Amino acid sequence: MHKVVIHTELAPQAIGKYSQAIRTGNTVFISGQLGIVPGTAELVPGFSEQTHRALCNLDEICKAAGGNLGSIVRLGVFLTDISYFSEFNDIMGQYFSTPYPARVVIQVSGLPRGGLIETDAIMVIADE
Repeated sequence: MHKVVIHTELAPQAIGKYSQAIRTGNTVFISGQLGIVPGTAELVPGFSEQTHRALCNLDEICKAAGGNLGSIVRLGVFLTDISYFSEFNDIMGQYFSTPYPARVVIQVSGLPRGGLIETDAIMVIADE
């Protein structure tokens, strides 16, 4: 299996031993994105702001891999409070259109850096 590391300065740098994304064939596995501002490593305040920032980070990684948010086939969402579900759903609608990706939403007891939301994805891009 041939793995290609995907990296962009327009998304937060990895804060551990992982890559922003890995491409194998036409499938891209994107690591979890928090509401962190690229370049500053600052976690933005508030759920809505963190959600928008996390989805923008995800979008930048998609672009770096040769796709876009519309290329995502599966979206993973991790919330520290499931009561944010409806708000997340509304915000997601600003970034995705039909056909929406398959999705899982899970409540977790905590996220790195005290984040309120983290999202990861699997993207399939057209053959070059």
